[in-house]
Amino acid sequence: MSDASKGLSLYNTLTRTKDAFVPIDAGNVRMYVCGPTVYDFAHIGNARPAIVFDVLFRLLRHVYGEAHVTYVRNITDVDDKINARALRDFGAEIASGKLTLNEAIRRVTEKTADQYHKDVAALGCLPPTVEPRATEFVARRADGKADMISLIERLIERGHAYVAAGEVLFDTASMPDYGELSKRNLDEQQAGARIAVDAHKKNPGDFVLWKLSSPEEPGWDSPWGRGRPGWHIECSAMSAAYLGDVFDIHGGGLDLIFPHHENEIAQSRCAHGTDVMANVWMHNGFLQVEGQKMSKSLGNFYAIAELLETDTFGGRKWPGEVLRLAMLMTHYREPIDFSVRKLEEAENTLRKWKRAADLAPAAGQVPAEVVAALSDDLATYAAFQQLTQLAGEAADGNEAAASLKASLLFLGFDVGAAKVDEAAVAKAIAKRLELIAAKNWAEADRVRDELLAQGVQLKDGKDPATGERITTWEVKR
Repeated sequence: MSDASKGLSLYNTLTRTKDAFVPIDAGNVRMYVCGPTVYDFAHIGNARPAIVFDVLFRLLRHVYGEAHVTYVRNITDVDDKINARALRDFGAEIASGKLTLNEAIRRVTEKTADQYHKDVAALGCLPPTVEPRATEFVARRADGKADMISLIERLIERGHAYVAAGEVLFDTASMPDYGELSKRNLDEQQAGARIAVDAHKKNPGDFVLWKLSSPEEPGWDSPWGRGRPGWHIECSAMSAAYLGDVFDIHGGGLDLIFPHHENEIAQSRCAHGTDVMANVWMHNGFLQVEGQKMSKSLGNFYAIAELLETDTFGGRKWPGEVLRLAMLMTHYREPIDFSVRKLEEAENTLRKWKRAADLAPAAGQVPAEVVAALSDDLATYAAFQQLTQLAGEAADGNEAAASLKASLLFLGFDVGAAKVDEAAVAKAIAKRLELIAAKNWAEADRVRDELLAQGVQLKDGKDPATGERITTWEVKR
């Protein structure tokens, strides 16, 4: 094994094998992950790649050094629904020149993008090194970084794209090994574009790079007329802009393998004349909710913010770090069943770890065993077994407690003192006493358990003068 691999092995969707990871340049390890489309609030399925690749980002920084890892996660704000909303809400300002299209889109997407940042921060995710917006990479840039229009021009020049009926389409037949990532034959391919595709393609699998906009639709000026880009070209431009023609790792959800990642590879390789776009392709598995596919029609479609801020799932709010641990308890490549039971299990586990970690006044070193477990294709379950063992060995101020505290910090969990809203605790206690008086024991227990999850332990007693029940509390993991 090359020393440059540092003992790290990753499963590569492109090769269907787990191999030693050897970066192109150990002084600048480069990773790109497809981020959210900020048309609406991010759902819990979007939380999984954010968490999974945050763990990988942390691991790479630990192994190669914080200054030697570049993590790019984009924001997709080029989308026909977003564009239509920008035109609807700010059409007059755009027409009069008071706002550019990009400025109008930014206004439409500010709320959802801000909420996404708030959500992933609550989940314990570090900010990426760079977070480009698609709208900023459509037209040619003053700084000379890659852009979508220039990439499309290059694809046409090299015979990999053609203009037909106002669209620019990628010619899949021009790439002999198109479909290598998804392992599909060319005959099986579907266009998979976010915008409508008319029947004027050379091949059924050809996909849109550029589509004209009508006068009523937002668009950008281009050599092929005023229009907007297809879905896939954005990531080819943004990854090249910050990571180069070929980089180390490209990540995303399993649902993106085809068509999105397949078409990214086609565009980038053919535009740059390279054998690969990224050396390693990593994909997290699907997520279902309580044993069913997540769907708005089934009523089990939850935004991250809903779980964090409302009681719509399981009748209570859930701390972000509980959601994080629940996601990581299943190996990232496996499907996950997101359930109240799994969240409760994660909460109980995290509480035990934190109580043990609290026995150390300061964090020690992350144990080599924890790093080794994660270095085996992010084997989080094996890493968590190490944490449970450390918790069992922890005592006041000993090395196991200090190592556990360091490991929790390393994995993105907060080990600071519990933060308590005293007014909210008093209100919850009053509610619980009302429930007890009404003999609603189940709901009373739920309130108690929710407080305990926040680090607040209740203690019941009797008023010596009146004999009535009184409840006191203390901060405790």
